[in-house]
Amino acid sequence: MSAQNPTPAGGPLTEGPRDPEHDPRASYALEPDEVARLTRRLLATSGTTAEVRSPLDDAPLAHIPQSTPADVAEAFSRARRAQVAWARTPISERAALLLRLHDLVLDRQDEIIDLIQLESGKARKHAFDEPLHVALTARYYGRTAEKHLGTERKLGVVPGLTRVEVNRVPKGVVGIISPWNYPFNLALIDGMAALLAGNAVVIKPDAQTMLSALIGAELLDQVGLPADLWQTVAGPGAEIGGAIIESADYVCFTGSTATGRSVAKACADRLIGCSLELGGKNPLLVLRDADVEKAAEGAVRASFSNSGQLCVSMERIFVADQVYDRFVERFVARTQALTLGATLDWGNDMGPLISQRQLEAVTAHVEDAVAKGARVLTGGNARPDLGPYFFEPTILEGVSPDMTCFGKETFGPVVSIYRFHDEADAIARANDGQYGLNASIYSEDGARARFLARHVKCGTVNINEAFAATFASIDAPMGGMRESGMGRRQGAEGVLRYTETQSVATQRLIRFGPQFGMSDEMYAKVMNANLRLMKKLGRA
Repeated sequence: MSAQNPTPAGGPLTEGPRDPEHDPRASYALEPDEVARLTRRLLATSGTTAEVRSPLDDAPLAHIPQSTPADVAEAFSRARRAQVAWARTPISERAALLLRLHDLVLDRQDEIIDLIQLESGKARKHAFDEPLHVALTARYYGRTAEKHLGTERKLGVVPGLTRVEVNRVPKGVVGIISPWNYPFNLALIDGMAALLAGNAVVIKPDAQTMLSALIGAELLDQVGLPADLWQTVAGPGAEIGGAIIESADYVCFTGSTATGRSVAKACADRLIGCSLELGGKNPLLVLRDADVEKAAEGAVRASFSNSGQLCVSMERIFVADQVYDRFVERFVARTQALTLGATLDWGNDMGPLISQRQLEAVTAHVEDAVAKGARVLTGGNARPDLGPYFFEPTILEGVSPDMTCFGKETFGPVVSIYRFHDEADAIARANDGQYGLNASIYSEDGARARFLARHVKCGTVNINEAFAATFASIDAPMGGMRESGMGRRQGAEGVLRYTETQSVATQRLIRFGPQFGMSDEMYAKVMNANLRLMKKLGRA
């Protein structure tokens, strides 16, 4: 495809830095013993394997043994037996395991980042985000475990005579279906919270990125997680995904809205809970008083981190009239300065897309928009000269509702930019559509931006930041509204979702019924008098 406005020379036409030890035109196949070391943690007895190819060069990377529905059933059986003892393990010991994991992840982060890049193709600085976020999450839950999961005292109905406690009881075995775009991070952060709450885990990572998830399982082994508590299976969702839902006590799914609906229906049929992080068409608002340079820098990260293959990345930017021209100039210039490259070293700003399928989807969105009158301000082209699945970071103007990319998630390095006249109009347009995952507002008036944030129908809103402020603030819950999902990861909600609430009340001295020779009528009068007294005393 040829863009209306081809990217000028000096923009992303230039390949990024090349590490002599990692020639981007050489095969990135892993050593057989390394693959064997990781895949021994798979429960897979089908006798078949699936080939994984690296997006960096489309060369074979590894062959992954595949699981059967019977393997899934066995994984749950093993996990369920191990979970009984784990649920009795003191919270402090579970928390200590996460703090050990924090240190080990940081110690082995170079190896982890290499593996993430090999399987996902993302630039090294974006792969670095994954062990960083895992370490943050492990430390947070390791330090706050007792606060979230310890027994709580509640008000009893009769002061001094009714003692009420609330316990957090683990669900049992949690089934996790994790995606390819953040394969190490999203395999571990949801599972760590489940383990902390006293559960076992059976996880099915995406087929493209099994090894990034399996190195997480290896790290859990090395910090002392008891045997069988963490089970990993491999195979297409259509073949073994249903088996996971059939056996799980709770399901955590990250992926498309269409698949999320199917997961929710299957969980509803079994009357089990689920948490779902699904699609998004996330908006970024640049208000009239925004720092234009800061907003342009944030918009580049918001739109093109991990080649736009990030659930919370921005695909729609709304800019106030007063700063529109200046913002567009700076945003385009910063985008054109990005470097693209298929290497494992630091220095690249963007890597390839994950697959041919994703490249075709992104290309189709841009071609459709251009054919219907959208203008390409920069980018717009696939770049096979850099690697098989590269697509230039692309900014579109003049996108209208009849274009596919107007309302449908692209999940690639493509963003549409729109002008707005007043803030009420901007909020209404930001809320248009069915999604509600993440948003960003740039303004020098923080109080005003926070006021507007309350009217944006998204689960997270970042002020003067792209997405990292909420994403990295582990004490705050993260998740979507509307068709972007249900439930939350991070914070108290991220661990309490894996528990059942159990209330235990101990009654002393008196019973709830007539006593001391009272009639039923006299008992009722006494209870009524007590209710009025408690109200006067300010009792809840």
